Amino acid sequence: MRLTDFWARLEEAFGPGYAASIARDQVLSELDGRTIEQALASGEQTHVVWRAVCAAYPDRVPARLR
Repeated sequence: MRLTDFWARLEEAFGPGYAASIARDQVLSELDGRTIEQALASGEQTHVVWRAVCAAYPDRVPARLR
């Protein structure tokens, strides 16, 4: 998954403003206690981060975006 696709999915699932907040502020146990931004900055693959988002917010991410 390209990084632009990742951000488009995150914004579609959470809305542009909230997606940025989630990425910056929310620590996910699925990412070893890192935020989305931290995981991506450390070189984690986008599809791994996306799976973590889907696991952390199963009710928020539509099935078509999984």
